[in-house]
Amino acid sequence: MENYGYTKTEDQNQQNNAPYRSEKKIPAALLGILVGWLALNKFYLGYTKEGIIQLVLNVVTLGAASIIPFIEGILYLFMSDKQFDDTYVYGKKGWL
Repeated sequence: MENYGYTKTEDQNQQNNAPYRSEKKIPAALLGILVGWLALNKFYLGYTKEGIIQLVLNVVTLGAASIIPFIEGILYLFMSDKQFDDTYVYGKKGWL
């Protein structure tokens, strides 16, 4: 069956015997930990609505809500690359 130039990353990794690597996991985790109060981790992952909500929460709570992206960043680091991509990149899960 023709795939018209589209390939799955799973097939490529199985053929190359290379471990699965997420391109967005480490940057999203660092953005959440270091500048989470700006919700840059949400915007980086493409969650504009969630990013705006996070910004508003930080303004309303005078920065107390910035603990949420900090915790998310730590969780991102401890997830496997495959699990991160399945959940946040392909699955589009906006919150914990």
